[in-house]
Amino acid sequence: MTSFIASKLEQWQPYIVTLRKQMRRARPFLSGALGALVMLVLYSLLNPPPPQLTPRDIENTVYQAMASATPRPAVASLVYQVIRPSLVVIDTTLNAGPGDQTASFKHDLTGDSFHLTQGEGVSSGVIVNDSGMILTSLHAVETAPDIQVYFSDGTQATAEIVSTLSDDDVAVLQTDVLPAEFVPAVLGNPNAMRIGDDAYVVGHPFGLQGSMSAGVISGFGRTYQLPSGKTMQDLIQVDAATNPGASGGPLVNRAGQVIGIVTALLNPTGQEVFVGVGFAVPITTAAGGGGGQLPR
Repeated sequence: MTSFIASKLEQWQPYIVTLRKQMRRARPFLSGALGALVMLVLYSLLNPPPPQLTPRDIENTVYQAMASATPRPAVASLVYQVIRPSLVVIDTTLNAGPGDQTASFKHDLTGDSFHLTQGEGVSSGVIVNDSGMILTSLHAVETAPDIQVYFSDGTQATAEIVSTLSDDDVAVLQTDVLPAEFVPAVLGNPNAMRIGDDAYVVGHPFGLQGSMSAGVISGFGRTYQLPSGKTMQDLIQVDAATNPGASGGPLVNRAGQVIGIVTALLNPTGQEVFVGVGFAVPITTAAGGGGGQLPR
């Protein structure tokens, strides 16, 4: 039996020797593989995968992002920033002594608010070209012995009427002094507007400087009879608040472009307070008051 086992071992001896040689040659590879496996295990232990997000986690993340987001400014706010530098105050009251309403009005012009309680003698206007021409309502200035204009930077100037469209209640003013820098308004196309489109009235109702009211275009082609008996036609109707002192101010679209000049409010009771219907002369008509000098 022993001799049998010995003979078998002798037969397998070459194979065993070959296997040992192959194992010695493979030892570096096996050591490297084992080391890599150990490193992979260690890395997995030290850097566990992030936990999976639950639906609640996603909701919380979205909520936090929305809570921290800064909302965009309202369209009306952007429109006001565009038109405000082109807006002017027109004062047709006589210059009395210190302490009267006119003096108080002038003193507070560049402040945040007015103390003027009556809008009589105060109206609005808008610069419409590089020459500093101002469009306003004719009824606000035609009988004034003196017209004072205040620009948005506080510059005061004396103005005179250089052109009119009496049938459309439009006057063009030119001042003897212009600010070092002024911003003419951009004129829009009222024919591109539709009923229901946003519209903004900017002016100085009751002497309140730089006021803005928002509404929509509520009609086109309206007719209105002035107290003088003249009938105005093809007016734009708006429901944005229009009150005494806003006359001559711009009617503005969402792009900050002037599409009309505010001219009148309709109140069947005869009181000069707004009840929901205001009128503006289309800028395509009002610009004709400059005798071809104004942009169309």
